[in-house]
Amino acid sequence: MSYEMIAILMFASMMLMLMTGQRVFGAIGGVAAIAAVLLWTPGGVNIPFSSAMKLMKWYPLLTLPMFIFMGYVLSESKIADDLYRMFHVWMGPVSGGLAIGTIGLMVLVSAMNGLSVAGMAIGATIALPELLRRGYDKRMVTGVIQAGSSLGILVPPSVVLVLYAMIARQPVGQLWLAGVVPGLMMAAAFILYIYLRCKANPALGPVLPPEERTVPMAEKLRLLRAGLLPIVIFMAMMVPFVNGWTSLVESSAIGALTAFVAAVVKGRMNREVFETSVRQTLAISCMFMWIILAALGFGAVFDGLGAVKAIDQLFTEQLGLNPWMVLILMQLSFLLMGTFLDDTAMLVIVAPLYVPLVAALGFDLIWYGVLYTITTQIAYMTPPFGYNLFLMRAMAPPEITLKDIYGSILPFVIVMIGCLALIMTFPQIALWLPEYVYGK
Repeated sequence: MSYEMIAILMFASMMLMLMTGQRVFGAIGGVAAIAAVLLWTPGGVNIPFSSAMKLMKWYPLLTLPMFIFMGYVLSESKIADDLYRMFHVWMGPVSGGLAIGTIGLMVLVSAMNGLSVAGMAIGATIALPELLRRGYDKRMVTGVIQAGSSLGILVPPSVVLVLYAMIARQPVGQLWLAGVVPGLMMAAAFILYIYLRCKANPALGPVLPPEERTVPMAEKLRLLRAGLLPIVIFMAMMVPFVNGWTSLVESSAIGALTAFVAAVVKGRMNREVFETSVRQTLAISCMFMWIILAALGFGAVFDGLGAVKAIDQLFTEQLGLNPWMVLILMQLSFLLMGTFLDDTAMLVIVAPLYVPLVAALGFDLIWYGVLYTITTQIAYMTPPFGYNLFLMRAMAPPEITLKDIYGSILPFVIVMIGCLALIMTFPQIALWLPEYVYGK
């Protein structure tokens, strides 16, 4: 059997295992371990073992539990509630202001947690009921929350970009900085769309009534101070790192400690909050470690077969496709897989194939990491089986139907595709900040 046929058989076996409902790390790691033993006899067990040791020695992985703990402390201590109250008071007089404030909330939640599902949960439980109660169009606000949650894996500290960094063997710090400008650009595009649409049709996003807008300036300033706390925490963590005063791991420890101290000072850190934060941190960290381990094992076997070189020759020599056509086809495959897989599963399934292929085609892997995150979030919001669509249905009140959820995302998907096209056309949108910081 040729190496190409073995590679196809491995990939098909992995997809079959996933379709049976097996856990992602079990399906991927199991196929890798079995293939290694069959191809290289008992000595093949050294391949997944070597991947495990590589994972244990990867120092930046320590950032993962730190950032997850920081996010859960801020979420469980209800500091996110202060954020929405701040946006409610300051943005209420603007047409569509609460929806705009919700996007701002999502950006800050992303900077606190790094997981898109966290933004979805906070948006659906805090923002959605308030928006509906104040007469906002249910279809528009449903799209706002789904679009805003897509910023979770792009704005640093993105947990998924840590995973990508490990698999692609790229610096985490550069990937995070590469996500800053695209993430803020997408947020600004969402805000501009909401503002223009509500300006054209004020019934979609009515302003707050006068009695709710008449808040004393002292109260406004108090809410501003409370709402800006997550920004202070984020700056305390990122400024030393960007200026080279601390390493990435040290910055993550500063962020986790600052969030914990803030919750204690505000009187919101109790046994229940602390225990929930620690348990969730342990669960999420272990899940990601198993997935990274499985992906590294699968990638080692796959690379050992020379499969990437064979696929590169198929696309560029036999089919005659240029590198950009191959890249666009890869992005389209993410949209297809996003109908039934989450972003982590998509990455670990195709990373052994796509990441070396992207490098072989001459593209920058930092830039491609940003393209990957945006494309998977578009896939999340694409019918019929987008991951975010069903998360939204599970969290939304009964009056929001599946038809409303499907109909809400089209304008935001168009905005995201436009941002993706800009970043593909002008790579410096993503690469300027990491080149500037690391160039210093």
